[in-house]
Amino acid sequence: MTTATIPATPELRAVAGQAHPDVRFAVARRPLAAVTGAEIQAPLIQGGSVRYANLDYGASAPALSVVSAYLNEILPFYASVHRGAGYASQISTSVYENSRTIVRDFVGGRPDDAVIFTRNTTDSLNLLAGCLPVVDGVNTGEVLYLDIEHHANLLPWQRVPHRSVIAAPTLAATLELLHGELAHGGVSLLAVTGASNVTGEILPIRALAALAHEYGARIVVDAAQLAPHRRIDITADGVDYLAFSGHKLYAPFGAGVLVGRPDWLDAGTPHLAGGGAVQDARIDTVSWTTGPARHEGGSPNVLGAATLARATQVIAGLDVDQWHAHENAIRSFLVEGLARIDGVTVHQIFADSASFDVPAGHEPGNGAGTGTIGVVNFSVEGYDAGLVAAYLSAEHGIGLRDGRFCAHPLLRRLGLPSGSLRASFGVGSRLEDAQRLLAGIQELRQTGLGWDYVVDAGRWVPSNDTRSYPHWAPNTPGTAGAAPCTQD
Repeated sequence: MTTATIPATPELRAVAGQAHPDVRFAVARRPLAAVTGAEIQAPLIQGGSVRYANLDYGASAPALSVVSAYLNEILPFYASVHRGAGYASQISTSVYENSRTIVRDFVGGRPDDAVIFTRNTTDSLNLLAGCLPVVDGVNTGEVLYLDIEHHANLLPWQRVPHRSVIAAPTLAATLELLHGELAHGGVSLLAVTGASNVTGEILPIRALAALAHEYGARIVVDAAQLAPHRRIDITADGVDYLAFSGHKLYAPFGAGVLVGRPDWLDAGTPHLAGGGAVQDARIDTVSWTTGPARHEGGSPNVLGAATLARATQVIAGLDVDQWHAHENAIRSFLVEGLARIDGVTVHQIFADSASFDVPAGHEPGNGAGTGTIGVVNFSVEGYDAGLVAAYLSAEHGIGLRDGRFCAHPLLRRLGLPSGSLRASFGVGSRLEDAQRLLAGIQELRQTGLGWDYVVDAGRWVPSNDTRSYPHWAPNTPGTAGAAPCTQD
C-alpha cells in the first residue's frame, strides 16, 4: 500500500508525461485568497495524515477567512430582526437589511430589483415558480428549459406548464433550438444555468436574455456555480431573475438569494406563510405584504445573509485578471494532465464551449464570455466513480465529488448513467491539489487500489477502517449513507 509522492515546486512541474516544466501554472502556486480550514489534516487509511486537498468547491466551498472573522465580529450582536427595539435587535436588523443592498450591487441589480433571502438556490427557484403570472387560476405562459440543468432549475418547473429542450452538441446549435421554441410563442420564462454544475461550461447569458426578450419572455439564471467564478451584471446582461447560494460563494450557513424584478414577486403566492409576511391577519383571512418580506415568513437566517453579503464584497474586490488566471491555470493543468493518463476521459457538453461566437450586439456577459469555470468532470475506465472517490479520499486525502450531481437527464445523455467524477476548485485552491489528484489517478491506473473496499449503505468505503473523527464529531468514518440521487 503506497501513497502518491508530491514532488517539490509543484507549480513548475510538468503535467503527467510532459518532459519540461511549464511556467504557465506558476500563478496558481498559492491560493488566491485565504479560506478557513485550508490546512486541516486528513487521516490516511494506511496510516499517517496529509493536508486535505479540497477539490469539492462546487458542492460547498470553504468559508473565506475574512468572512469567518466577520462572523465572529457580529455574532455577539445576533438577535431577532424587524420586531425588536433592543440594541442588539436594531444592529441585527441593520446588518440584515443592508445585506440586500450589498448583494444587489454585487450582481449589478437595478434600483428596484427585489432581493429575497432564501435557504439556497433550490429554494429561490421554487419561490419564483410560485410567482409566475396567473390569470383566472391559469398560468399565462410556459417555462422553457434545457435538459442540462441541475435539479434545482429543473424540478420546480415541472409543477407548472413547461417545455424542455434537449441541448445540441454545440452552443450555437442549442441557441438555434431555443430560438425556435421561443418563436412558437407561449413562453413566459426561460430558465437557464449560468455555468453547468457538471462540466463547468458557461452559457452565453446576454445572448439568451436577448432571445427571451425578443419573444416577450423573461429569463432566470441559476448562478449557483457562476457567481463564485465570474463577474455578473444582470442589468447589462438583461437578466430578469438571478439565484445563487452562499455555501458555494465562500460563506457559511444555509443562505441563498433571489434577485429580480419585483412585479411578479409582489403578486405571487407568498413562499412561506408566517410571521412577518403579512400586513394584517385574522382568524380565517390574511392580507399579505409586498416586497421581500412577502416571501421571508418566520425568523430569517440573519447570519447567513450577513456572511453571504460579506463574501460577495470580497469576491467583488478581486482583481479579475488574477482571479481568472489563477483558476484557469489549475484547470488547464488538471485537464492536460488527465488527458495524458491512459483510460481517463474528460467530459463536456458542448464542442464549442471554449470558442463560442454570437452575433454582434448579443455578446455574452459573465466577465469572460463563455468557456469554463473551475470544474472538471471525468471518468476512469474500469472503475466505478464512487470507488475512485473513496480511494482518493482514503489513500490520498483528496476530496472530490462522484455520482450524478443532481443532473440525471444530462448524465444519461452523456452516457454516464451511473455517474462520473467532478473536481472543482476556487480562490482557496492551489496547484498542488490538482497535482496530487493527477498523481493519485496515475497510481490507480498503474498499480491499482492499495486497500480493499466494500459497499456500505450504498457507498464505497475502505474495509476495516480504523480511522477516527475529531473528538467532537460522531465517530462513524467512511459513510453516512448514500444520497438518493446517487442511485439508479
